Amino acid sequence: MPKVLIIGAGGVGAVVAHKCAQVPEVFSEITLASRTQSKCEAIARQLPVKVRTAQVDADNVPQTVALLRDLKPDLVINVALPYQDLHIMDACLEAGVNYLDTANYEPPDVARFEYRWQWDYQERFAKAGLMALLGSGFDPGVTSVFCTHILKHHLDTATEIDIIDCNAGSHGQPFATNFNPEINIREVSAKGRYYQDGQWIETEPLTHKQPFVMPEDLGSLNVYLMYHEELESLARHIPGLKRARFWMSFSDNYLKHLEVLKNVGMTRIDPVTFNGQQIVPLQFLKALLPDPASLGPLTRGKTCIGCQVRGMKDGRPKTVFVYNICDHEACYREVCSQAISYTTGVPAMIGAKLMLTGAWSGKGVFNMEQFDPDPFMAALNAHGLPWKVIENTVFTA
Repeated sequence: MPKVLIIGAGGVGAVVAHKCAQVPEVFSEITLASRTQSKCEAIARQLPVKVRTAQVDADNVPQTVALLRDLKPDLVINVALPYQDLHIMDACLEAGVNYLDTANYEPPDVARFEYRWQWDYQERFAKAGLMALLGSGFDPGVTSVFCTHILKHHLDTATEIDIIDCNAGSHGQPFATNFNPEINIREVSAKGRYYQDGQWIETEPLTHKQPFVMPEDLGSLNVYLMYHEELESLARHIPGLKRARFWMSFSDNYLKHLEVLKNVGMTRIDPVTFNGQQIVPLQFLKALLPDPASLGPLTRGKTCIGCQVRGMKDGRPKTVFVYNICDHEACYREVCSQAISYTTGVPAMIGAKLMLTGAWSGKGVFNMEQFDPDPFMAALNAHGLPWKVIENTVFTA
């Protein structure tokens, strides 16, 4: 029976462990590893099945290889920091283990999000007879599968994609991030970028906004144009695509705090000297902000994430929106985490399940939209992220 190693014991890692434990017929043996083993042990105590824990520094390739050779897992689920993706991929190649992650690699010293570094592993994984599945979270991840589902079942061709990520929940804190503060702030502070007519168009951070009326009476939020990595892979893998954009909601309170922090230099990612020591301001800020895992019992409300795809069906223009709504409190009752971690952790488990059962298979490095969406979409309904379809325009920008 398959064995899996989960690397990372933050909010997402906890959800992945919970959801894998709910499917013992697929995940017969689970190991949870992190730099801080006590975090793994705390998660393991919440689970209904016995889970092994281990200590590993994912930046240390020889150490990770030694753990892989000891455990002999069939798959590594990487939910550590994106900076560590390449190190973990290197370890998987050396130890002969399949790989899955939820976010693309980014270098620690540059807020640059692109798949080039991981796509460069294609030949090595193929030659080793191994599979690497990139971006099996929600966005990226489910969003790509939503797009291919629409293209398979509702459209003949797709020309425009708008991915919309709204968090209509509230944790009541003056300022906090719903996932790793360092990654979150780097992502939000970066310049926007979208794909149009074969080119990438860059915008200043958070300068383009539009109101979005969420379905199911969740209200209206402002969404801001950002860059997100699935735009790059969708533009590469969906033929005929003319435009692809990503939008995310932020409260006025969040943006005001972020503006002040940026103005005083706290979002910088380059080292500065303080009292004779080198520190990175954003890493110091991360230490001051609430741990996202602590927000679970405080967060109320719902998330709404979906994809609107425009294209042609039977020679006529058609627009389709596929979306999921997730309740923060329901997530906490099930897995002791809020919906942001839940919507990332569940798809990681589903991607792993499809790899381990052979529903998705291949040799090399793959993005989500390269596989049949049907088994993944069915698994979303079965494992806590049900989706709905609106055959109409819901977002105009």
